[in-house]
Amino acid sequence: MDRALRLARKGEGRASPNPMVGAVIVKDGRIIGEGYHVCCGESHAEINAIRGARESIAGATFYVTLEPCTHQGRTPPCVQALIKEQPARVVIGAIDPNPVVAGRGVAALRAQGIETVVGVREEECRRLNEKFFKFMTTGLPFVTLKYAQTLDGRIAGAGGHSRWISSLPARRYAHRLRSVHDAVLVGTGTVRHDDPELTVRLVRGKNPLRIILDSRLDIPLKAGVFRNQDRAPTLVVAAVNAPEDKLRALAGLGVETLLVAAAPGGINLPELFRKLGQRGITSVLVEGGGAIITSVLRERLADRLAIVVAPKIIGRGVDAVGELGLTTMDQALQLTAVQWRRLGPDILCTGDIAGNGYGPAKGESAGRGTE
Repeated sequence: MDRALRLARKGEGRASPNPMVGAVIVKDGRIIGEGYHVCCGESHAEINAIRGARESIAGATFYVTLEPCTHQGRTPPCVQALIKEQPARVVIGAIDPNPVVAGRGVAALRAQGIETVVGVREEECRRLNEKFFKFMTTGLPFVTLKYAQTLDGRIAGAGGHSRWISSLPARRYAHRLRSVHDAVLVGTGTVRHDDPELTVRLVRGKNPLRIILDSRLDIPLKAGVFRNQDRAPTLVVAAVNAPEDKLRALAGLGVETLLVAAAPGGINLPELFRKLGQRGITSVLVEGGGAIITSVLRERLADRLAIVVAPKIIGRGVDAVGELGLTTMDQALQLTAVQWRRLGPDILCTGDIAGNGYGPAKGESAGRGTE
């Protein structure tokens, strides 16, 4: 199962909105086949493992990180292909949270007399696909909030200048994050001050959908986010009362707009994330600026934080986080699963926001072990 998990991770950034899945076939103590889900729309991990098998799978043990699918989607159901090959045993990491699967794959295998074990490396398998699990159980995208700040908590100088707070290794990390999320989201202030491209350039990977929050459509039409629409499309989110002439101007550039209810200071973020989920966007990387960072935290919309701290002090400037309405330390947002890492001269802190768990249903516990 450890090997299957390592294989599954190879699909990160390309399998979405499908989950990352790895499969390994073992017979007489030997690996005779393995595979992973390379890209959305292509064959699933089980099929790739079967096709790559060097000998008959009959009587073998088939390890797979997520329950085999039972429905016809872009590809045929994997469980039928497995049954046809007649392995003696199938070991599954986690039950698929997709309601059209959710235990049906296990039931189909057992109905054919195939020994089926569920729950091996379950925590790791679920963590691997946390974005998929949240999306399937809530209909909402998994939200990562990332920003770079100085030691004194500023994301820009008093005049808005922020290039560059962080080092090149930290910026590579940011591009890596973009490549493994479906969308990257910033506010119009970030676009006006920094004119970012919001694409993946410093690492290999796909470009995310670029989402710009601009309630009044004040964004300059020459902004970098409107270039390269064929490689990295842009979605501008405006308030429902946005000016019609500006909506037409964006349409003329080939830029899609999405109208969302207004909220004090901008866009109704809970409604926006619901609409993004309805569009099949399973994960969003929020990169700022300060007002959006604050709103996402205040609304408890972030699942994970990734904060880069640079060894710089600037004094007066733009705060990373504004007023959250919290007055005592016992009200402070707490991070769990915290990790620290060096990125050149900078320090990266990542963690999950305690209490924001979406509670996906756990799979069966029978057969839990360390295979």
